[in-house]
Amino acid sequence: QGKQKKARKYAVMKRMISLRDERLKEKDRLKAPVKKKEDPSAIKEREVPQHPSCLFFQYNTQLGPPYHILVDTNFINFSIKAKLDLVQSMMDCLYAKCIPCITDCVMGEIEKLGQKYRVALRIAKDPRFERLPCMHKGTYADDCLVQRVTQHKCYIVATVDKELKRRIRKIPGVPIMYISRHR
Repeated sequence: QGKQKKARKYAVMKRMISLRDERLKEKDRLKAPVKKKEDPSAIKEREVPQHPSCLFFQYNTQLGPPYHILVDTNFINFSIKAKLDLVQSMMDCLYAKCIPCITDCVMGEIEKLGQKYRVALRIAKDPRFERLPCMHKGTYADDCLVQRVTQHKCYIVATVDKELKRRIRKIPGVPIMYISRHR
């Protein structure tokens, strides 16, 4: 004794009358859109993002050892929590010489964090890190990194921030390095 199967009732849904139905009055009918003639002398506009020539097919040809790695604030903090030597773990990951680069914005962000993050500040001031000057206004590090990576495709971005990773994935030819499971 199971549940009886009910047959679907016919025409349960209200049917829509087509706008071209002859039962409609003339004023309610759909009028065919009038096509505009294109001017051959007019400039055709189309938004097509130009990919740089360094992206031969889909691979970035500017990227090669020694790798320049743009480091984000939270990447330094997570490496401290995971007890990783930053430069050594980068070299272990890529099997090549790595030059960690830190921008003025990231440096300013670490300095703003205060006394609690003094270890991160000491790591950022390491002589092995290359310091990149910023010429823009504002000190928002994420915008700075995205702008720099868009202009020059020779960097790998090291970050743990999900929002920044999402933004960088939209830029073709830019690899992302991150820390997961203490590696």
